[in-house]
Amino acid sequence: MAVETERDGHSRFNFVDRNLIRACVHCGMCLSYCPTYKLLGSELDSPRGRIYQMRELQDRKITVDDPNFQLHIDRCLNCRACETACPSGVQYGRLLEATRAVIPPRSETERVLKDLVMNRVFSSSVLLDAMGVGARFYQKSGLQAFARASGLLRRLPANLGTLEGLLPRMQGGVVKARLPELIPARGAARYRVALMTGCVQEQFFSLTNAATARVLAINGCEVVVPRGQVCCGALHTHGGQREAARALARRNIAMFERTGADYYIINAAGCGSTLKEYHHLLEGDRRWGERARQFTERVRDISEFLGSIELNRDLGEIRRRVTYQDACHLAHGQKITAQPRDLLRMIPGIELVEMNESDTCCGSAGIYNVTQFDLSMRLLERKMNHVVATKADMIVAGNPGCLIQVAHGVQQRGLRMEAVHIVDLLDRSYRLATGESSEVR
Repeated sequence: MAVETERDGHSRFNFVDRNLIRACVHCGMCLSYCPTYKLLGSELDSPRGRIYQMRELQDRKITVDDPNFQLHIDRCLNCRACETACPSGVQYGRLLEATRAVIPPRSETERVLKDLVMNRVFSSSVLLDAMGVGARFYQKSGLQAFARASGLLRRLPANLGTLEGLLPRMQGGVVKARLPELIPARGAARYRVALMTGCVQEQFFSLTNAATARVLAINGCEVVVPRGQVCCGALHTHGGQREAARALARRNIAMFERTGADYYIINAAGCGSTLKEYHHLLEGDRRWGERARQFTERVRDISEFLGSIELNRDLGEIRRRVTYQDACHLAHGQKITAQPRDLLRMIPGIELVEMNESDTCCGSAGIYNVTQFDLSMRLLERKMNHVVATKADMIVAGNPGCLIQVAHGVQQRGLRMEAVHIVDLLDRSYRLATGESSEVR
């Protein structure tokens, strides 16, 4: 959908399908749903305001290197809450991603970072593993505790010391345990599913992946964990690195096709939304377009899949007061809201308390809490006010980014509250029922 830019700084006339832009009738229904509009009160930081700017770009009234245009596009979380509100069915996520694809790097530093982080680290399983080992060693060896206690972090350039505070408590050991390639169903196999292990999820929350496999197995699934799978490309797509995202998509499609699975299961909402849109990403690709469409038809979020089958009801009691945070790309990108709540209510002892604005972004939004730290923290402050008001002792979400962000909020406020992935809670309940240890390490 996106193309190269001309030398004069204007975008090509057809950088995005004009019909996508014209679908917006500027009714304003999206305004009260948009987190940045609610926070900043600026029309330019609302969905319809940004679409107006996209139209201006199409009509060559502004250029891609206009700093004001870039500022308002950068501030967007791409949470897609506007899509939920929109009566005209505007595909805002596609518009934003196409627009970001034509904005050039603002500096040599940004260009190098995008090339290094997006196109190299997140495109290479080897480099991702190296990054994960380094991060886990830093945390588990005591280096993190020393760096925080000594004040060393305050001496780091830019705001790196502040960003270090976002590092979550990583699961597993320094060298992460690897799931077997095939995990048999417990009892009769009713489904064959392939598990997408993700990149951030695999490096930071590997035990959640293991819990996902156990929950699937105890519910009659033979679980395949394909070797050689790569990052889904969500960060690349949202950041305008569409060619890198397409390359990753082709590799994943080929890898998962070989599994012969009925469904492809993902436990990270942001990844799932991108996986379900591979057919848009590879639209017009003669070789891969139809294969992408068939791939997306098999993708299921873990809560979506479990909500569609007859479940094992042998669950142990967990007496906790729980509130649920809707991950943006689960609620707005995939329209999945009821299934996670139904799963929580199924666990004996769980008291589910709804929070205000549960489907408003917490400020994580991929790497938004890194690139737009101040805005992200203001959004988190608003979210945590709602969390505290529920008087819950546990907050549950279905996305690693959300869990990292709200766990940071819990730590900042000194709350006695646990941030847990929904599948970890289900796994805990199943293990209590069977007499296994329910401890997540």
